Amino acid sequence: MLIEHILHRKGSQVATISADAPVSDAIVLLREHNIGALVVTSPGPPATADQHPALGGILSERDIVRALADAAPETAAALSRPVSTLMSTEVTTCGPRATVDELMRVMTDRRIRHIPVMDGARLAGIVSIGDVVKSRIDELQTETDTLHEYLASGR
Repeated sequence: MLIEHILHRKGSQVATISADAPVSDAIVLLREHNIGALVVTSPGPPATADQHPALGGILSERDIVRALADAAPETAAALSRPVSTLMSTEVTTCGPRATVDELMRVMTDRRIRHIPVMDGARLAGIVSIGDVVKSRIDELQTETDTLHEYLASGR
């Protein structure tokens, strides 16, 4: 299955935050959207209304937890820092024509749970490990159903 099929089902909405926003704002967005990562955009508006701003990095729950642990007991200071100080700037991305199997391998090898999907220079969506697992489970269920139908038909 291709990543574009996952995006077709789940949608291409991507929760983003500006690199200069405080970490406390990122935490609010993560909670509001019930997600584990935000795509971090370079400061400034997109070039046109139908484009996303430039991909600057990714900020995950893990990044925030590490920063809070490192800042203890001064956690309030960590929450006021700009997102850019915590985000990962070496972002693994994929294209919409990548396969689920390719993403499973990359996510496992690099121990990451979120991969932005880029269609050229345009941010087309984001895929999480949960999306990949759900897709794989759906594929296996379809195969199982097909085999059961075949066996039940007596062929």
